[in-house]
Amino acid sequence: MWSLAWPWMLLALPLPLLIRKLMPAVVGTQDAGLKVPSFRGFAVLADRSEVEQFLNWRFWVAVIAWMLLVLAAARPQRIGDELDVPVSGRNLMLAVDLSGSMDAKDFELGSRRVDRLTATKAVASDFIGRREGDRIGLILFGERAYLQVPLTLDRETVKTLLLEAFIGLAGEKTAIGDAITLAVKRIHDQGTAAGEQVLILLTDGANTAGEIDPLKAAELAQQIGLRVYTIGIGAEQMVVSSITGGMRRVNPSADLDEETLTKIADLTGGQYFRAKDTAGLQEIYRLLDEMEPVAEPEAGFRPIKSLYYWPLAGSFVLAAFLALMNLLAGWQLARQSRLKFNAG
Repeated sequence: MWSLAWPWMLLALPLPLLIRKLMPAVVGTQDAGLKVPSFRGFAVLADRSEVEQFLNWRFWVAVIAWMLLVLAAARPQRIGDELDVPVSGRNLMLAVDLSGSMDAKDFELGSRRVDRLTATKAVASDFIGRREGDRIGLILFGERAYLQVPLTLDRETVKTLLLEAFIGLAGEKTAIGDAITLAVKRIHDQGTAAGEQVLILLTDGANTAGEIDPLKAAELAQQIGLRVYTIGIGAEQMVVSSITGGMRRVNPSADLDEETLTKIADLTGGQYFRAKDTAGLQEIYRLLDEMEPVAEPEAGFRPIKSLYYWPLAGSFVLAAFLALMNLLAGWQLARQSRLKFNAG
């Protein structure tokens, strides 16, 4: 669609006619005169038809140049089709436990048994891919907490670096408090409004390392409006071989501190989830999508491209062409006048 940003500028089109009407007429000097011995030197002026034809042609070129100049002043523009622009979403940090206990193979992915971290990578990667518009960051923690990816809109990078993580990368123990504190610091540095900040913390144990108590870290999160959703991962029972050669059932999640994880979530306005298998973990991330929905795209944005430079360039070209033709015509008339005057 084509339009003019300043259509009122078209009112300037009749301006040259108004100036001509309002300007006083040039009064000729009646007493002036020129004495010449012969009229033959002015024979070139007798050919009035050629001169009038030229003047008429020059007049219309000037008119077109003026119209293009006024059109450029009105700023013509092309408005593109309506686009959907994603609304800027929330700050969403993922904190994933890489402690030694995440090596327990009590989850299934497809038809094969896998460790907890492998299942987490598969489910969390799908979750990250759905979070269009959110700024996502990744914290990996074990005995220490590390910022693997700062808050970014590049979801592919977050997924890639999550998939490259491995058990023991950050140590064998679990520093839940340090992970929450690091998320608080990074989100606070981002400087966004409260209510748009979320931390999803996944762990299979209790806080056994670090300098910050998890509940103290949760209080810091509450102060900046950071909602913390905690996920306790691990099966309730698993069949293993006994020393005597038989089979026995054990609880691989005996060290999971559900009480602390629940308090962290309640204190910050989040929620605690328990993931006992891959299907349960997938359901938790689906629920998180519902509780923290992706921002819907805004309709109504139309890209606008200004095109004023085309008529402006055309006006300048015609004006330069007209000035050049004026110079050439004047030089030609003067030359013909000299030749005929000399011939006479």
